Amino acid sequence: MNRNPFSRNALFAATAIAGTIALAFLLSGPSRAAEDAAIIPPPTLDAKTATGIQTAVVAGGCFWGVQGVFQHTAGVLNAVSGYAGGARESATYDKVSTGTTGHAESVEIKFDPKRISYGKILQIFFSVAHDPTQLDRQGPDSGPQYRSEIFTLNDEQKEISDAYIAQLNAAGVYKKPIVTRVAALKGFFPAESYHQDYLTLHPSQPYIAYYDIPKIRNLKKIFADSYVEKPTLVSSAKITN
Repeated sequence: MNRNPFSRNALFAATAIAGTIALAFLLSGPSRAAEDAAIIPPPTLDAKTATGIQTAVVAGGCFWGVQGVFQHTAGVLNAVSGYAGGARESATYDKVSTGTTGHAESVEIKFDPKRISYGKILQIFFSVAHDPTQLDRQGPDSGPQYRSEIFTLNDEQKEISDAYIAQLNAAGVYKKPIVTRVAALKGFFPAESYHQDYLTLHPSQPYIAYYDIPKIRNLKKIFADSYVEKPTLVSSAKITN
């Protein structure tokens, strides 16, 4: 269970005054997210030409930042924060936060394959959305619910994911091995409404400002051709679950 006083859960409960003080403190140093962003090659194996709306599900720590990254990604029609890896009955924030339900905080991404490929989504996921070398944690958040995992919907996605992890490890892109798991998706359960669009709605919240806003900046810098200024929010997306 996460006991870091500067974790998301601790900051999530802070008052506005305390948050302002914490924000000033956090922004006085370099951003961990900015340090961890990596320029990586695209996957040599990618999805074949597909038609219709496609779905990808990834987990990389707190879903606020991962959702925010893909909401600013061209070709993404909707990105929803939620839970994957466990049962429907225990897919609630309070239960998942115990780290005992088998879930990971995840993001379901609906995308147009004519505008962005599955492999490109994985490239952005590994490059700016999270650090794939951290085991059962991400930044200040620890526990299996913050693990790095790709939940695949079919054999092609599994093949692409496995091949890309092997490719990046062989290239020595990171100083440590990638620990990202790859598993078949058994179910995705949207998170509570107050978790949706969190980055956009709370840009000055200390956790968001320090750990997640730099991810958006890195997306714009490293993947300029895939960046869109106006995010595609759950509250206004035309594609729903």
